[in-house]
Amino acid sequence: MASALAARMGLNSLLRKQARTFRVRICTMESDMEFSCEIKWKGKDLFDLVCRTLGLRETWFFGLSYSVKDTVAWLKMDKKVLDQEVPKEEPIVFHFLAKFYPENAEEELVQDITQHLFFLQVKKKILEEEIHCPPEASVLLASYAVHAKYGDYDPEVHKPGFLAEEELLPKRVINLYQMTPEMWEERITACYAEHRGRTRDQAEMEYLKIAQDLDMYGVNYFLIKNKKGTDLLLGVDALGLHIYDPNNKLTPKCSFPWNEIRNISYSDKEFTIKPLDKKTNVFKFNSSRLRVNKLILQLCIGNHDLFMRRRRVDSLEVQQMKAQAREERARKQVERQRLQREKQLREEAERARDELERRLVQLQDEAHMANEALLRSEQTADLLAEKAQIAEEEAKLLAQKAAEAEAEMQRIKVTAMRGQEERRLMEQKMLEAEMLALTMAEESERRAKEAEQLKQDLQEARDSERRAKNKLLEITSKAAYVVTVKNSLTPDNLPGDLSFSRENLSFDFKDTDMKRLSMEIEKEKVEYMEKSKHLQEQLNELKTEIESLKMKERESPLDIIHNQNTESVIQKICILYSLEKSCT
Repeated sequence: MASALAARMGLNSLLRKQARTFRVRICTMESDMEFSCEIKWKGKDLFDLVCRTLGLRETWFFGLSYSVKDTVAWLKMDKKVLDQEVPKEEPIVFHFLAKFYPENAEEELVQDITQHLFFLQVKKKILEEEIHCPPEASVLLASYAVHAKYGDYDPEVHKPGFLAEEELLPKRVINLYQMTPEMWEERITACYAEHRGRTRDQAEMEYLKIAQDLDMYGVNYFLIKNKKGTDLLLGVDALGLHIYDPNNKLTPKCSFPWNEIRNISYSDKEFTIKPLDKKTNVFKFNSSRLRVNKLILQLCIGNHDLFMRRRRVDSLEVQQMKAQAREERARKQVERQRLQREKQLREEAERARDELERRLVQLQDEAHMANEALLRSEQTADLLAEKAQIAEEEAKLLAQKAAEAEAEMQRIKVTAMRGQEERRLMEQKMLEAEMLALTMAEESERRAKEAEQLKQDLQEARDSERRAKNKLLEITSKAAYVVTVKNSLTPDNLPGDLSFSRENLSFDFKDTDMKRLSMEIEKEKVEYMEKSKHLQEQLNELKTEIESLKMKERESPLDIIHNQNTESVIQKICILYSLEKSCT
């Protein structure tokens, strides 16, 4: 197996010598590039080619890294590429990454491309949790990352759900709280909306300014052991060397600033740090492999050189770069102001156009309503004319019926008058009949009395006749004739009944009121809300909002240490304030 691998490596080497070139692939944070390199090229030749391709002049921050037996190595500039422990298979893969970090990103990073590459690399380390970030800072950093990608917040474009596919928060932060993705998006969007007016470069710089205050920012950690064999972590960053407990990467046990270190050296696996103060003890530790010691030494030398360089007057090249950067920023600022004015004028023109369109729609609606009102008026006029005609006909009919009723009333009056005369005559006849009946009754009574008297006289005559017959045979009797006449009168009543009825006609008319609708002109949009508040206020506000949803049992050891450090800093500030107040 080993012989086969050696044979393959030898074959590759032979092929490279014959071809006189070899291929490399450079992976940046945004894209991959492939180059054909000559056999004799050194690391600096390849590195300069990549920097020229990217347009990068601040080359001292970056390097080309590759993996060797699970260890990260950096391509040496003064040695040939193929003479180093690089992978033998083509294309040879290198990663173009930041090797050293600035102390103050805003002051040291001059080019926009430099700032952008740092932004991408730091964001990746935070999301992959290589840099510990508290939840409230994660939300704020995510809002700046969103602004750098999407520009100013526009509620018409950036609707709920537009961040659903974005990876913006570390998984540790998401799992630490009982919050849905929609709740996280709502908080990130609320911060994002406050960044209006910033450019992409400004948003990326704000991201780096927040990230550089994180405890693990720019620190390279290495597992070491002290003389007693205790496991420790060595941290190398832009400010110096730091010794950590393996379970606490946030707070160093002790630190050695670069300006207090006299010499750094290693022998085999033993590493020695000699402080500037000779009275201070020399710190020695052991690493696992010689290759790790070489990497530590490289990082120490590079960070120390940059540390001293920052405290000297800038070189002519850096001064020239900064001058060009200032001119470029001034030019971009003028261009942004011009674009802002054009954008403002365009927005005003669009608002005016929208207002005109709205007014046109309003006028069209009013015209449509006026046409409908006119049509209804015409229909109403026709209806009123029809009703007027009907009313006129009904009025004529009523007049005719009124005339007929008047004639009927006259006839009834005449009939009534005639009936009254007949009734008077009848009453007079009845009175006369009653008088006649009374007279006849009196006469009948008188005649009855006379008849009774005659009967008595007759009886007496008969008695006398019998007596005379007996006495006088010659006397003859006489007969008496009584005639009684009785007349009776029965008056007839002539009843007369008259009934009259007339018809009444009612007419209802309902008038229609036409109401013209008017629409109010929409007010102009007010200017956007004030610029964002102080960074610490945002962090405190975010921390307060999500603190109630925090699940303590999911806090990592680094979260607990970060919270303890924050409380310790606050207590120290309070003590210093109390001492200052008592002294005053």
